[in-house]
Amino acid sequence: MPTVLYVQGWRLCSYTNEGNEPMRVHVLKGTRSASIGCSPERFDILEEYQYNCGPRLRREIRQIIFEHFDQIVIAWREHFGEAQCRVKQSRF
Repeated sequence: MPTVLYVQGWRLCSYTNEGNEPMRVHVLKGTRSASIGCSPERFDILEEYQYNCGPRLRREIRQIIFEHFDQIVIAWREHFGEAQCRVKQSRF
C-alpha cells in the first residue's frame, strides 16, 4: 500500500490492487478511515466511503486533500501509470 504522505496524523495512501479502478486516495487515522475519489481534470473530489468520521473530520480530510491534490495525483500516476487514471463521475 503506497503511502503518499502523512499530514496531521492522517495517512494518505492507495491500495496496489486499484490500478483498474478510478483514481482515489484512502485516508486513515486510528479507527477512522475514508476513501476519496479524485478528478484531476476538474480539480474535484468525491467522498466514496467514510467510517467513524464526523462532519468536522470530513472537512479536515477534504482540506488536506485539496492542499496536497497535485502531490496525490502525481503519486497515483507514478505508481499506476497515466493510462489508469479513469475518474468516477460525481453524483452531484
